[in-house]
Formats: sequence, structure tokens, C-alpha cells
Amino acid sequence: MKKDSDIRQFLSERAIEHVKIGVFDTDGVMRGKYLSRDKFLSALDKDLGFCDVILGWDSNDQLYDNTRFTGWHTAYPDATVRILPETQRDIPFEPKTVLFLGEFVGRAESVCPRGLLRRVLERAAGMGYLASAAAEFEFFMFEETPQSVRDKGFRELKTMTPGNFGYSALRSSVHSDLYHEFLDLGQAMRFPIEGLHTETGPGVLEAALIYCDALEAADRAALFKTYAKVLAQRHGLMATFMAKWSNSVPGQSGHLHISLRTPKGDSVFHDPSKPHAMSDAMRWFVGGQQALMPELLAMVAGTVNSYSRLVPGYWAPTSATWGVENRTTALRVIQGGPSSQRVEYRIAAADINPYIAIAAAIGSGLWGIAHRVEPDAAIEGNSYDREHPAHRRLPATLYEAAERLAASKPAREMFGDAFVEHYAATRQWEEREFRKAITDWELARYFEII
Repeated sequence: MKKDSDIRQFLSERAIEHVKIGVFDTDGVMRGKYLSRDKFLSALDKDLGFCDVILGWDSNDQLYDNTRFTGWHTAYPDATVRILPETQRDIPFEPKTVLFLGEFVGRAESVCPRGLLRRVLERAAGMGYLASAAAEFEFFMFEETPQSVRDKGFRELKTMTPGNFGYSALRSSVHSDLYHEFLDLGQAMRFPIEGLHTETGPGVLEAALIYCDALEAADRAALFKTYAKVLAQRHGLMATFMAKWSNSVPGQSGHLHISLRTPKGDSVFHDPSKPHAMSDAMRWFVGGQQALMPELLAMVAGTVNSYSRLVPGYWAPTSATWGVENRTTALRVIQGGPSSQRVEYRIAAADINPYIAIAAAIGSGLWGIAHRVEPDAAIEGNSYDREHPAHRRLPATLYEAAERLAASKPAREMFGDAFVEHYAATRQWEEREFRKAITDWELARYFEII
């Protein structure tokens, strides 16, 4: 962690005039502001104030009317934000500005997404484990601008490239300048990209971020989503991380890779004497993830649109299942030896809030270890074409998922009553906002006939 004196020296040597401060809200949207250097330096000692409406509105800046943490009844006071010196990053296209992330503290800490993950990792440390993670995102690129998509009513959008062309050397070579800007940006802003390629679908890319400690992995994932959009728009393009933007193309995944190690660096998951080289701890970890997935789904699938992806046959699971090297299950055990034995949390889509989703993935696994939860038998073959027990089926709507979360005793035990109640209420609000909308499907189906 950088010392305050080191930061002061760094800002002076680099002639930094302004600092950008960013915090991530409940939906994983980065909110922030510029500070003068002097104001930033004073905030290092005294912390900083952000209006707590950041935790009291949705992704469209509409105020929740069903939360206790904040609202008109509290008059929207400031919430204290702690600046995190270790998160400092350069912004290549803002040469006299650096970025620092912040984290809510005090009363707001109980509902802060980053604080939630930090508490889960503290629980892991108390059990003798350190957690590592990595995210991989599919995202679609469009030859559009924020104005053009609105002018078109978000219909008949032009993708950056046409047709289905996964792992295309042709597409990546034609657009190599943009690809290299993504790769260079990842290096410069410390969310290094391990792999970048086209996926199957018009204009869709997939980026896999490099593995690291879980809190840093969440920072990287959240920043990647933000700055992929920034880079695209700076080129007159747009990137979307919706779970599913069109009925004619598959959904967009945001798979998470999770592993545990000891403080000495040894794998907790790998045991060559066991089936699939899965240690007892890994088996119980998967058991906990499987058991709690239906209760915690709202933490991973947090938008109404998330549930448009969770339908059979679109590379997305619909039940809490697991298998070894099986891409039709919600949990995929990857046999990688001592250095890379891990579980892929495949239920996650690109629309995740990385802090909350990683907290759910790790927290449920730790619960499984603590309670020695045995998973079902591993699924072999196509998980989509078979019936699964009712208790493994996932909620079909965001509202149902939010209700399951609010009623979950393990969730309250792991994440705290304040977070569970606040987050579940925000998801119920999201579903309620959706129900106010008249969709194109309704108009086409009912306008003339009914």
C-alpha cells in the first residue's frame, strides 16, 4: 500500500494537477468526480464525502422509494468515502490526471459493494484461505453513439462487424489498431488482458482478465467494463455489457474463475489422490455454491435483462448444476494442477456488478466448506436436456430472485442484514420499474388483435 508521503511525492514529480476519484454503486456503475490536487491531499487525511444518493438511486438515477438506508426520509446526507491509495492508476488519455478508487465507510459500509467483498475475503482469511479470481467478459461493439442509439429507439443498431465469426484472425487483424488499444489500455490501467478475441456473433468480443487476488480482480473487472465503454466511445463506437441485447444472438457471459490458496501459496483445491483432483475443501466449496445459487441468484443476475439469458440452449444454465470441464453446467470444475485448479462460476453474465457477484461466488463456497456440504453427482453430457430436482432450479425472474435472497438465512449470516435488505429492495425496485414499461412485444402482440 502506498504511503501518503509517497503519493504526495508522486503527484509532485508527475506535475499532476487533478485527481479522479471513482466509487462503484449498487449496479456496478462507476460514479466519480475530479478533485484538485490540494483537495485530494486533504482527503487522504480526512476522507471524503459523497452524497449517499449514489447508494440510493438506480442506473437511471431514479430514486429508490423502498429502501431504509437512504431516501427522502434521511434527506440524502453525505456518506464518507475512504480513498484507497493502492488503487492508483494512470489514465493514458488524461496525462496530468490519475485515478484512485474509493470505498464507502461508516454507516454506508454495510451496503457498499466493495466493502461487501472485502468482508467476505476477511471471512476467508479467518478460515485460513486467500481467494483468487478472474473475470472474462463478452461484449458487443456497435458503430453507434449514445445519441444515435436513442434516435433509433435502440432498434436496428449497426454492429461493428457483421455475421458470426468466432476466434476470427481476419476480424482482429482488420481492426488490429482497436484491439491493441484495448490491450495497451489494460496494461496502462492495471487490468491486464490475458486473451482478447472475437466470439460467435456480430461485433462481439471476449476479453479474459489475468488472475489475481479477489479484491483486486473485482477492481480490475469493474474498471475494465467502465473503460472498455470509454475507449469505444472515444472511437465513435459503443460497447454493451447487457446480458442479452437481442433475441437473435446468444447472451453475453461474465464468467468468474475462483480458487483458494493457503497463506503460503499452496492450492486448497488440488488433491491428486481424489476424484478429478478435487480436494475435500473444493468439493464442499462447489457444494455450497450449488446449494445457495438459487438463493443468491439476484446478487449475480441483478437486472431484469439477466433472466432473458437464462433460457435453455443459449450457453447459459437454468439450474444449479456442476460438472467437470462441462460448459452446459452452472459450475464448471477445471482440472488445472496445483497452480490452476479452479471453479468457473458460469451463471454470471456480463451485466454483473463484479464486487457483488464475486462475493456471492466466494461466500457461498466458504459456507459450503464450513458446513461440509456435499454437491450432487457431477453432470456428464448435456445438462440442458435433462430434468433437475426442483430445489436446484433457479428463479425465473428478478423479483423472485430478490425474494429468495431476502428470505435467505445463509445470505444474512454471510453478508449482513443491512446489505441483504438494501440490495433485495433495489432489485425489487428494478423489477417494478420494468413492469411500468410497455414493450415492443406487447404492442406487436396485442395492439390490433386483442
